[in-house]
Amino acid sequence: MVDRRPLIAGNWKMNFDHLRSIAFVQKLAWTLKDAKHSAAAVEVAVFPPFTDIRSVQTTIEADRLEFAFGGQDLSPFDSGAHTGDISGEFLAKLGCRYVIIGHSERRQDHHEDDALVTAKTLAAIKHGLVPVICVGETSEDLEKFGASAVPVGQLRTVLAELPKDADIVVAYEPVWAIGSGQAATPAQAQEVCAALRAVIAEVLGDDAAAATRVLYGGSVKSINIASFMREKDVDGALVGGASLDVEEFAKIVQFPKHVIA
Repeated sequence: MVDRRPLIAGNWKMNFDHLRSIAFVQKLAWTLKDAKHSAAAVEVAVFPPFTDIRSVQTTIEADRLEFAFGGQDLSPFDSGAHTGDISGEFLAKLGCRYVIIGHSERRQDHHEDDALVTAKTLAAIKHGLVPVICVGETSEDLEKFGASAVPVGQLRTVLAELPKDADIVVAYEPVWAIGSGQAATPAQAQEVCAALRAVIAEVLGDDAAAATRVLYGGSVKSINIASFMREKDVDGALVGGASLDVEEFAKIVQFPKHVIA
């Protein structure tokens, strides 16, 4: 059985300038060090705005902090006349390990479809980045199709174009839960994450399914993270609003210390 190292990822969205990002990363490191956090037990990654990435990189490298970091998006193109876009090559040169692709806010605000998400995923892999592929359903989707149909369909479209050995992370984010304060139940998260793992096995094979981390995202907090992590197919969390509070995010990272009733 593959031992999947849990991943707690903080998506800062459009928050923090580069100075605040430096202060946040340093304070997070101090807080976790004081709490005797084991980086080997739980991986921590932060996803700053593009303008902050260089500052985050230099802080992490200079202080030898055991954090990963990544971009919140990337272009499907390598270079050229694409004003405002950021190439996967640029992110890789800044030391990014991860990049978020297909977040529900990109799908909604920028009308990104599964074809574009697939193209961006391929671009990430081309440049040695690990794509965090986001899938999820709206409340209307949930009522019409059930809990797993839409996210499974979204993921299947992307997986069909990937090499069998692609290193990916999948994030299930029920759109109806994001920012609402109303998270999915652990049982709901497990049901969908298990379905996503099953489609990974179907398309990429059993080994890929066993190795791929599947995260839950949607109103994750320190008071509910342990219950999600108890589920066998939930390997971590993509944290939004709670990742902007150092103390709260540090508590989420320390979920193994939480008492699970």
